[in-house]
Amino acid sequence: MEVFQEQNRTRLESLSRFTMDEVKKNETQLIILSEENSDAKFGHVPESRPLKEYLKYGFVALDKPQGPTSHEVVAWVRKIFGVERAGHSGTLDPMVSGVLPVGLESATKALSAFLLGPKEYVAVARIHDSVPRPMIDEVLSAFTGPVYQRPPQRSSVKRVTRTREIYETALLEQQGNLLLLKILCEAGTYIRKLIYDYGEILKVGATMAELRRTRVCQLEETDLVRLHDLYEAKAVFDESQDEKKIRSFVKPIEREVAFLRQIKIRDSAVESICRGAQLAIPGILAFTAGLKKGELIRVVSGKGELVAISESQMDGDEIQTSEHGLAALTRRVIMEPGTYPKMWKKAGGPETEELELAALKKSLLDKLEEESATEEGR
Repeated sequence: MEVFQEQNRTRLESLSRFTMDEVKKNETQLIILSEENSDAKFGHVPESRPLKEYLKYGFVALDKPQGPTSHEVVAWVRKIFGVERAGHSGTLDPMVSGVLPVGLESATKALSAFLLGPKEYVAVARIHDSVPRPMIDEVLSAFTGPVYQRPPQRSSVKRVTRTREIYETALLEQQGNLLLLKILCEAGTYIRKLIYDYGEILKVGATMAELRRTRVCQLEETDLVRLHDLYEAKAVFDESQDEKKIRSFVKPIEREVAFLRQIKIRDSAVESICRGAQLAIPGILAFTAGLKKGELIRVVSGKGELVAISESQMDGDEIQTSEHGLAALTRRVIMEPGTYPKMWKKAGGPETEELELAALKKSLLDKLEEESATEEGR
């Protein structure tokens, strides 16, 4: 029992990065390698972008209602703002409500980062016969930790058994054979299947009656925006050119992926990364304390703009003591090329490196996207 409790404590501690306290640390606890002001002629501080540019890198923590599909909801968001492209992370079934991360235009390329963190659901489960409360508590406890699940038949991914982590399960309330559950789990967990398995172990059967997603990474219900809010904000802008409501509901993507540690780079390295180069040591201005080799990070400009999501190739100590070498592999380019000019460094060593395509192996983001190309909220 002590071993189990220690493992569970360690799992929960690993989730601490997906909290607002950790987000603040990522922004403030920086190791400065070099001081350099970003040129005001290029790019913008994310919150100060002109509205068209602001929406291009915009993010909405949407409260998906019951009824429409996730795809339909995103199509409505796209229509409200008149943008060409919008996407979401972690599809919800039509009758499931709650947190749906939505990105506009270029921000869609950063949405896979939300697959790294935990998701929380509140579910109503119906057990098909009376069961003593201690037996229910025992089953819920048994399903804490890694569980095996197989995608449902309607899934668009390959139906192979896979492992998902259940971090916490709490029985909030019980009324007869109805159970109100709160489940904190890894992305890609099928809640309907989990409840079905509860019923199998209890030997009476169980079905999911209702489901709501209440958290994705650090996004919680208090952060959510309704479709009606977005529609009203756009209507106010069309009538008065007042942008305040739009900016209060749509946030820069930089703010929402700040649970990733960052590497801040020189202006002269930005455009080369936008065009496929890899970040080398001379291009770095600062990085978050505690950065580890192999973790996914944000590569940001001197103004805080999200240039790319990359995989660190060195830990913080190596970056601080090295003069040359590959610091990070680019996994997703977010910033549009041409935002900054070409400023290739002529002396002092290259700020970026070119790699053969064979060196860019499939990343964690690729694997997560493949596994989540279906509906989780079931």
